[in-house]
Order: sequence, then C-alpha cells, then structure tokens
Amino acid sequence: MNSISKKVYALTLSMAMSIALIQPAVQAAEAVKPTATVAETIASKATQTLQQLGYIDGTIESNTPITRAEAAVILQRVLKLDAPASLTGFADVLASDEAAPAIYALKQSGLIQGKAKGYAPDAPLTRAQMASLFTRAFELKDNGIQVVYSDMKQIPAVHVEDAVRIKQHFIIEGSAFNAKQSVTHGEFADALYLALGLDVKSEGLTPLEDFFKQPAQAGFQMSPDGKHLAYLEPWNNRMNIVVKENGQDKSVRVTSESERSIMGFGWATDNKLLYIKDAAGDENYHIYVTDIDGKNNKDLTPYPNTRATLIDPLEGVPDEILVAMNKRDPQIFDVYRININTGEAILAAENPGNITGWLTDHEGKIRVAVSSDGNVSSLMYRESEDKPFEPLLTTKLGETFAPVMFTYDNKNIYAISNLDRDKSAIVEYSPSTKQVTKTIFENKDVDVTSFVPSKTKGTILAAIYETDKVNYEYFDAEFKKLMEDIKAKVPGKEISLSSISEEGQVLFISYSDKSMGTYYFYDSVTGKLDKLADAAPWIDEDKMSDMKPISYESRDGLTIHGYLTLPKGVEASQLPLVVVPHGGPWARDSWGYNPEIQFLASRGYAVLQVNFRGSTGYGKEFLDAGNKQWGKAMQNDITDGVNWLIEEGTVDADRVAIYGASYGGYAALAGLAFTPDVYAAGISYVGPSNIFTLLDSLPPYWESERNMFYERVGDPEKDKELLTAISPLFHIDQMKAPLFVVQGANDPRVKQAESDQIVEALRERGVDVPYMLKTNEGHGFANVENQLDLYRAIEKFLNRHLMK
Repeated sequence: MNSISKKVYALTLSMAMSIALIQPAVQAAEAVKPTATVAETIASKATQTLQQLGYIDGTIESNTPITRAEAAVILQRVLKLDAPASLTGFADVLASDEAAPAIYALKQSGLIQGKAKGYAPDAPLTRAQMASLFTRAFELKDNGIQVVYSDMKQIPAVHVEDAVRIKQHFIIEGSAFNAKQSVTHGEFADALYLALGLDVKSEGLTPLEDFFKQPAQAGFQMSPDGKHLAYLEPWNNRMNIVVKENGQDKSVRVTSESERSIMGFGWATDNKLLYIKDAAGDENYHIYVTDIDGKNNKDLTPYPNTRATLIDPLEGVPDEILVAMNKRDPQIFDVYRININTGEAILAAENPGNITGWLTDHEGKIRVAVSSDGNVSSLMYRESEDKPFEPLLTTKLGETFAPVMFTYDNKNIYAISNLDRDKSAIVEYSPSTKQVTKTIFENKDVDVTSFVPSKTKGTILAAIYETDKVNYEYFDAEFKKLMEDIKAKVPGKEISLSSISEEGQVLFISYSDKSMGTYYFYDSVTGKLDKLADAAPWIDEDKMSDMKPISYESRDGLTIHGYLTLPKGVEASQLPLVVVPHGGPWARDSWGYNPEIQFLASRGYAVLQVNFRGSTGYGKEFLDAGNKQWGKAMQNDITDGVNWLIEEGTVDADRVAIYGASYGGYAALAGLAFTPDVYAAGISYVGPSNIFTLLDSLPPYWESERNMFYERVGDPEKDKELLTAISPLFHIDQMKAPLFVVQGANDPRVKQAESDQIVEALRERGVDVPYMLKTNEGHGFANVENQLDLYRAIEKFLNRHLMK
C-alpha cells in the first residue's frame, strides 16, 4: 500500500514558507455598547417576539419595575413548569395568590431559594436576582469570557458567579453591574429575549452545533496488507482511533483519549498504529503506538517539554521508526531511531545546531539535511550515512528548493523549486552533478505544490497545483483514466486520494464547498465502489452556500484572488459582511467546505476570504510583496476587497466586520486600529497585538527562523519605527468599533500576553472588551465544547453589531 503523501517530511520552514503564527479617549467608554438604534431595535424585537410567543402581556409599561412575582409568572410560562400540588412554603405567598403556582413551580425546580418566612413577591426584582434566575433557568455555564465589573465588590456573594455568567452570555453589557438596581419590564424582556437566544434564532436555520460537531468518522487509512481500515471517531467528545477488518462492519476502538483528541495517526505495521497528540494545546506533540486491538499502548517519546516529529515510518524495518525530537536542546531537532516495541531511542543523527529539516532515502537512510539561519539555507547531502554532509546548493530568502523525496533508485532528488523562476515547479536534481536534470512540471500562473508518486512504477504519476481549485497534471495515462473513472462515479465532487495499492485498490474522499466529504473504497479492477462513511451526514448540502472564486485589483495594481460566499436564497445587495483573513500569513485560503464560513453565511452574512500579498501559492514575487507590509499593503489588499464589494452594491458599508485567527487575528486588530471607519466590529482569535513582544516570544524551535521573521515582518532594532507603527496595541486610541478577543492560555506561538495586553489597555480607557480565555487550549481551540462556546459567542456578538 502506497500512501500518496509519504516521503513529504519535515522541510525547513523558511524553504516551505508555511509558518502559521496558526491565527478613543472621549468615546472609549461607549465603544462596545450598542448604538441607541441597535439597543432600541433589540428592545422592540424582544417585546414583540415575547408577546407573540405568549410569554409576556402586551399591556405592561416597559419602564416600570417588574416584581419578583411577575418575573416568576413569565419564567413559568417560558419553561413550561407544572405547579406543585401543594402551594405552600412562603409565609407571604398564599395558595390563593395569582402568582402562587408560578412561584412554587420555580421553587420546586430549584430556581428560587427564598426563606420560609417570605419571598417578597411584590418587591421589585433586582439585577442580581435576575442574574441568578436566568443562570439557573437556562443553565448558563462558564464559557471562558473574562468578566470584570467596576462594582464587583458591591455584588452580594451569593450572586457574584451568576452576575459573571449573565455577562458571559452577552445578556448584560457595560462595566458596572448595579446589583441592587431594580429591573424594568422592558429590561427583563430584553434579557429574556437574549437568554433564550431569540436574537439569533430563525425558522429553518441549521443549528450552530451541526456546523461544529466532530466528524462522524474521518481520516480513513488502510493497513499495508490491505486487511484493515483505521479511522477516527468521536468517543467521550474526543476523536479516537477505531479499527475494523476491510469489508466488515464490526469495529474496535483502540484508543480512549478523553482529555485531548488525537491529532493524527498512521499505520506502523500491519498490526500496529502510530498516533500523535499534545497536552492542552501546548504543541509538544508526543508519538504513541498501539496494537490494533488496543493493547500495548505506549508513549514512544515520553520526554517533558519535548516536541516529536515523525521523519520516516521505515516501511522496510517493521519494528523501528525515525523521529526528530528537541529533547536535548529545545531549539533544534536531533533524529532518533525508536523501537516501537520497547520504546528504546538511539541517536541516529545529531543536529550541529543549524539543521532545520531531514530527508531519508527509500531504504530509510538519512542522506539529506537542510541547514538554515532563517534567510540563507543550504541543501546538505551525503552518499551514505557513514560519510559527512556536504553542501549542494544555497538559497536566500524568497528562494525555494524543498527536497520532497528521492527518486526510486535513490540517486536523484525530487524537489519543489522556484530557483531561476517565479513560480515553484517540480524538478529532478542530481546530487552528483549538482544540477537540475529536468523540470518535470511548472504552471505559469501558480506554484506547483506537490505530486503523486508511484513506488510500483518508480515514477511520478501527476503534479498537483492550485488555482481556484486543486488541479492535476497527468504524466501517466493509466493513472489519468483511474482518476477520470473515480470522478465519474462521484459527479459534481472533487476528490482527494488517500492511498492506492499495487492491486489497484483506492481509498479516497469526495468533497465540495457544501460537503465535508464522503469516504470511499474503490476497486479499479472490478469497478466496485463502496461508500465507507459521510464525515458529516447531518449537513444538508441544499442549505449550504456556494463558495465562489473572485479576483479584484488592489490600489497599486496587483491582482488579488480570494473567495466570496453569499447567504443562500438572499438577494446579493446591501448585505452585512464578515471579512475572514487567513492565518499564517504565509499560507492561503482554498476552495472547499469550511464549517466556519458556511455557518456565517447561514446567518445571513456575506463572507470574504482574501489571499492578500504575502500569501503562498502565487509565486515568489507575490510572496515577497508582503515583506514588511503587515498592517500596510497586506491590510490594504483586504480593505480594497471590502471597498470593491461596497462599490458593487453587494455589501452595506455600515455593516462590515473583520474576524480572523492567528495572523488573521492580527489583521482584525489592524483593521480596527488603522481603518476604523471601515469596520463596525472585530474579532481577534489568538491574534498578536504587539509585534515586539510577538517576536520576543517565538517558540524556541523557531529560533532558526528568527532572521526570516526580521526580514518578512521587521527587525525590532533596525525597524523599530515600523513595528511601532504596525502594532495595534500602540494605536488603540484610534479604535472605535466593538472588539471581541479570544485566546488559548497555552498558545506557544501567540502567547496569552498578546491578548492580555490589548484587553488591559482598552479596559484602562474604559472600553468593555469581551475576552474569552480557555485555560486548556493553545493556538486555536481543539476541544469541541470550547469551539461551541466560541461560536455561540461569535454568533451573538456579530448579530448585535451587524444586524439591523
């Protein structure tokens, strides 16, 4: 069984360029409050909706205080609580009282806790009491949003936690809680409307949870002998490995991870599996092994503060793997030969201090290394493992020569290279002559990103490149026919191959922009196609939106590519817009199913994704055009896309938000700081706010890339003025739109301090910033319960600030 992506090992980050960082004084106090129009709209909708539902009477004056009895009556209706048989317990609430059934129904359900001598039914309901009622009634849980009230000490201790919960769920805004203040009928209606989620509910909407559920099954891989299938499946809210015999229904779960989902796995032998996971998002990935019956589970890299990367599964050596680890020095990775039965680790190649990538030949011998200082990289080669490495060629920043695998005779090297050209191509390189012997394929418009090798045929079957979608350039007629046959069996879908056996058995996934994907097993000899699983069978493709490739011209004449997703069934005119810049920034957005994008579109937003300058895939010149342009030309490309949609009439200029993760989170902060009139709201998800502190806190294993960061982003000493100018933290006086900040406490790339400092700075100016901090997450949330908290908050935040 040949894995399509096998032999694409750890390359230098500088060569591959795929580092992901994934992602006003007077008016300050009012910056995150709804405008009068927004607040009035919420109040009007709340009262009308609750009246239509029969929860409140239409004759009550909204500005008069609501009593505890009146609140109880409304909550009983909302919760549909039956009154107990005995209406006793409070000395001041008689069975004959009109509100008695409601009060005692709430008491029986544990929602009120009045003393026996009195409930005070005619007393005005206070904010503190309402917070406790709603927290209990609607089971409001801690969602990680940090809450600070200016009058926290004045809140009765019994109500403090409930006061926090009610603000966490965007029911009450403002810096003061005013615990003893009476609640009016109108205020109660507004809070109830928000507590019920009526602000974001609409008939026929796909539930938020459906978009962010864990896949039903995912990541199918076939054992080397073709007898078993392994895949990931949820168990206890975490993705775990399941194995079954090929062609059989009975399956066995072989892992039982409950703290953290398994991030990836692969076959080590016919009977053993390898998998990786980290702890709470710290990205110190460990490699584990397990038998296919779940026995003999072992951590093969049980070293503290160590990150492990699989270099080669060593197909020809069934009991060993090659793994790179930084256990000796946190900044560099040595290679170890690990026995998967005993866990014994023997040093196979010691890093002298500047090696950032290793490559083995088809016999598992380490014969290529890449050295780098971040800007200048060298390809190092040796004929055999008993000889020293010698340099073959050197590249500078912007130049790529990424060795992918040896030719099948172990003499030459297949590489992705943009030397002497703008767009990366597949080349074959001869170490003996130190020359490129042939250019296998190049595309004039975009980089070639990878290829499909065949061990059986000893050659490359096709090249892969990405324009608006992924494309194949075929070099083998038999493989081309196979792909055409597969595509014909899943019309209207794109396909991605997982593996092809020597016997012509193919494991693949079909997908689209409206479908997470379906896994299939195809026998090319018999033509039989077996469906293995839908990744998300609950998603109705008919309700999903088209992701349309778009392009426009930037203000300085560059062609910018991206994607526009419009809400389904809505006229493309004067729509609210959410701009979602990608992380990296040395990465790109791609066409396909994205639950986040589809979720936003389903809520009525147009969604713009921009491959701004500095994105990968469009050639060396386009990538280099982003050098030292954070917050400047890179940001202008995003702004130009917004303005283009406004000029086209597609988007309402007053209802534009920007939301991104990692570099995208930076772009959100930069958008609010540097183009404050463009955005009505912003969300920064693990986004850096201060470029000085970002660069000062790079993970130790990125130290070899520091010079690259200085060239691409800016040098803290030489470019001090530039980094000051592009750090949103130093320009918060220009921010006037509401901001929501999201962070994982264990993020090794964008430290918690990046979010802490901008939140603190804004709060010091009187700006009330919702700040979601998850203590068991890192650079992005992996645990599904945290993801759901995040997107529920995003839904309410955007609805409040963009929907009229």
